[in-house]
Amino acid sequence: MVHPNADSPAIRIVIAEDQALVRRGAALLLAMEPDMEVVGQACNGVEAVELTQLLRPDVVLMDLHMPLKGGVAATREITRALPGTQVLVLTTLDDDETVFEAVRAGAHAYLLKDAAEDELLETIRALRHGESRLTPQIARKVMDQFRRLAQSSKSDPGEDTSAARAHEPAASSLITEALNDKEEKILERIAEGMSNRQIGAALFLAEGTVKNYVSRIMEKLHANTRTELAILTRKQRHPEK
Repeated sequence: MVHPNADSPAIRIVIAEDQALVRRGAALLLAMEPDMEVVGQACNGVEAVELTQLLRPDVVLMDLHMPLKGGVAATREITRALPGTQVLVLTTLDDDETVFEAVRAGAHAYLLKDAAEDELLETIRALRHGESRLTPQIARKVMDQFRRLAQSSKSDPGEDTSAARAHEPAASSLITEALNDKEEKILERIAEGMSNRQIGAALFLAEGTVKNYVSRIMEKLHANTRTELAILTRKQRHPEK
């Protein structure tokens, strides 16, 4: 568990939620935490992107079902423009395709709105430290979708399945380019949910060096996000889960 650190600046948060009651309730909850600060509230996807670009928060709580621009599209824009901002999807939607698209868009964590308050707070603090959080149920949905894409591209070789083929290497065979010993050690720690700083401390490497290694590993394994990489690695090494 990640505990608040009095020496660290408050975690700056933007809440993107179209239901005013839910949005204000979340804001009140987070405002009670000494290490968290709600710096903005958005009621639609367009406003979420604009506020995030303006305020550059540490974390965005993102609902997926919002007017003007959906949460998946907003997440994609935010993560592309602001790689230092972590997106935590907080929604009632848990169908396989929605979960899959949110993770592919760059979401770093995915919680359902019936999650316990402590789980939400712990997840926000974990994101601040560079960790990724998905419940086993959500991770399983993502892997199931990868598997369906891979099977689809194999069953219809004559069909234009460029999108499916783009996912297939990660779904059908995780390791498509050999990793060296150092990359393997770093990958193991990514799968354990460790941040770059934690990995650096464990392996006696500078945080920037770890970041470069992670980028190369993601390229070799055809993973678009660190979250996706951790999911794929855990599933490859523990297929029974």
